[in-house]
Parts: sequence; C-alpha cells; structure tokens
Amino acid sequence: MKVEINWQPVVSDAVTHEAYDSDSEAIYLRFNDGAEWRYEECPGHVWEEFTAPGQSRGQYFHRVLKFKPSSKIN
Repeated sequence: MKVEINWQPVVSDAVTHEAYDSDSEAIYLRFNDGAEWRYEECPGHVWEEFTAPGQSRGQYFHRVLKFKPSSKIN
C-alpha cells in the first residue's frame, strides 16, 4: 500500500520539505539533493519536537532522527 505524502515546504539548509504520517509514526524528509527518506519509530512527540519553533532541523536530525530506522524512498 502506497502512503500519500503531504509534503510541506520548510526553510532549512539541508531539508526542502517534510511530512509526518501519524498512522505509521514516520517522518519523511526531502533533502536539497532531491533524496527522500522515511524515518520510522517517530511518535507524535518526536514530530512536535522536530518541528517546534526555533528548533534547528539539522541539529535535531543529527541528534535524534539519524539514529531511527530509515529507508530511502526515491
């Protein structure tokens, strides 16, 4: 089953778009190079922390998301 990803643009040095699927608890990121990745085991509080006002996406990615199970989706 293919998940419909509702991409939202973001201002970041590395990430151009982001999305969250609460049913599968997955964060989706599209990077500047066009690569799209899915990060699993991300309950709602992880998404809220990642997207909190003033939170650096890059710092949070390197501190938390890059250690989550992940897969390239394109």
